[in-house]
Amino acid sequence: MRTYRLIVLTAVMILLGIMNPLIAKLLPEILGGVDLGGGIVIDLPEPTALDSWTQFYSNVGQMGMLALIITFSGIMANELSRGTLVNLLTKGLKRYKIILAKFLSASVIWTGTYLLCLLVCYMYTEYFWPSSELSNAFLAFVSPWLFGELMIAILIFGGVLFGTFYGALLSCFGVIMALAIINIAPSIQKYNPIGLAGGVLGLLYGQSEPQDFIPAVIISIAAVVLLIIASVAVFNKKKV
Repeated sequence: MRTYRLIVLTAVMILLGIMNPLIAKLLPEILGGVDLGGGIVIDLPEPTALDSWTQFYSNVGQMGMLALIITFSGIMANELSRGTLVNLLTKGLKRYKIILAKFLSASVIWTGTYLLCLLVCYMYTEYFWPSSELSNAFLAFVSPWLFGELMIAILIFGGVLFGTFYGALLSCFGVIMALAIINIAPSIQKYNPIGLAGGVLGLLYGQSEPQDFIPAVIISIAAVVLLIIASVAVFNKKKV
């Protein structure tokens, strides 16, 4: 509350949850029949629940992740740069407990705000397009959340490694850019965690199979665990 992380992320995720179905509903009405000149007229089809969930994955996978990254970039870096952990460590607090506490607190906030965004989006989508059928909903909705957990683990590791806000931020963006570049290769896409952020829409409507994303899920979970272990190892040797 004091750092406004909870307030900011909650506001952003609620806004995204409202925007997703509204954009899907209103965009055809706003752009429908617009004459671009030369006989070119925009004629968009009637929106469906699929359009709302498309907006969900697009907005949460981009703006939602950006808000998450910026919000938690200083979760470890600020502590190290300001020296606020010295008193706790000198009184006997184990360093691994600090890492785990930071990861847990960030995960709780991210999980709560993500579920809030999902609930708001679902309620509005059901209101505009009732009784829309969803397949593989659990995996489809867990995947972006898991990618967010991976971002938190990277931010903590980057913060411990570099000890600065910008170091943690650049670490996270650097990993995202690397994942985006290697995602160009079709043979790697099923193993790439970045596909969990916005590439699982097909699961909801049976256009993709769960086994297409299971490798990326396993790699993401393993990466989170390894990053937390690495953060503890680096922090144990770091002078505070």
